[in-house]
Amino acid sequence: MDHHAAAAAGAAADDVRAEFDRLVDLRQVSVVFQPIVDLDSSQVMGFEALARGPHGSPFATPTAMFEYAYQVGRAFELDWICRASAFRAALGAALPPDFTLFVNAEPAALGAECPPDLLETIRTGVSELNVVVELTERHLADDPAAVLDAVASARADGLGVAIDDVGAEPASLAMMPLVHPDVIKLDLSLIQGSPDVAIARTINGVLAEVERTGAIVLAEGVETPEHTNMALAMGATMGQGWRYGRPRPLADHWRRKRSPALPLLRPEPTSRATPYQVVTEERPARKATKQLLMSLSRHLEYRAADPSEPGVLVACFQEAQHFDCPTQRRYAHVAESAVMVAALGRDMPTDPAPRVRGTRLDPDDPLADEWVVIVVAAHFGAALVARHLPPGVVEAEVASYEFAITYDRDLVIAAAQSLMQRIESRHMTHP
Repeated sequence: MDHHAAAAAGAAADDVRAEFDRLVDLRQVSVVFQPIVDLDSSQVMGFEALARGPHGSPFATPTAMFEYAYQVGRAFELDWICRASAFRAALGAALPPDFTLFVNAEPAALGAECPPDLLETIRTGVSELNVVVELTERHLADDPAAVLDAVASARADGLGVAIDDVGAEPASLAMMPLVHPDVIKLDLSLIQGSPDVAIARTINGVLAEVERTGAIVLAEGVETPEHTNMALAMGATMGQGWRYGRPRPLADHWRRKRSPALPLLRPEPTSRATPYQVVTEERPARKATKQLLMSLSRHLEYRAADPSEPGVLVACFQEAQHFDCPTQRRYAHVAESAVMVAALGRDMPTDPAPRVRGTRLDPDDPLADEWVVIVVAAHFGAALVARHLPPGVVEAEVASYEFAITYDRDLVIAAAQSLMQRIESRHMTHP
């Protein structure tokens, strides 16, 4: 590229940056709303707020806005702008609280500080509107710690939580039980595509979660009566798509709904108890040798790498020195197929092995005294928890640990959440 061409390219890039900064600084985000209906009655139950940039600009679509926002480090601010714009429009239209407002969110942004000029709008929206925050499925495996932080933040504000686009990445089904969503939104590819093994695997995972928690299933991309029938067959009770309405501004008058707002699950906050405490409160502890625990651990580790049902593997090694070279190779191999692999311990590096997330535990964290291996997949869950027997209790050549193992799904998930909330967030830097 010659000097003049390089100068021209640089000037064009500067113009694009200036246009984007103007969009953010002047809060030039508009919002349209797509109705969400009850599939049996076609009654409108709520709306999804969809952000739009200035018409005719390179940033007219939310995808374009956020792709560039991540490049220049303004994604969190843009996320707050989009959410505040949705609240402002809904409040301005006097949206009744028995309608549910779905708003999209970048998980890490929910934990970031809200810009001062938007704070009053956000607070008013949270207090006066019935809000469900949508987290896209791709974030579940990209940065699970940020997602779980976002879920805790949203629920602390009294908001519901939805997982969006479920089915785009079926492996993320393993993360769904850890999020405990109020609403599961099926990706349009499931509704509009031809049923196959991959779709069946996703639907089976969704229905298992619904049976366990009572979550609502909402189908996206419903455009025809056939799509409605497919959505109902897949367990959906709610839907959205062009059959029921295209995105547009909200009306300024409302008829009384014949049914209440969507019920939220409102699960209990995650306990700060350690996995050993969680499991042994419900299951008896037994004595075992280190060799037995190593065999049990390896069996569970490889279940996370099952290609037919990839899972989440989280483990605590007490000290980083226990995550030795053979263990590093084993976990790196599992990570090639698993949804996510994480290792925790005192002095554990951030990247202890390829594709393995490391988290350094505080020396006084009681978790650092535990040996833990937990696997969560769409239809499988197991937790092995152990700790050294107290001094003077060790039985020579017989047992040096007390341990418990459980396959009870709710208990496994509770133990896994105890570990997951300690994993350090990577604060996603790309969309």
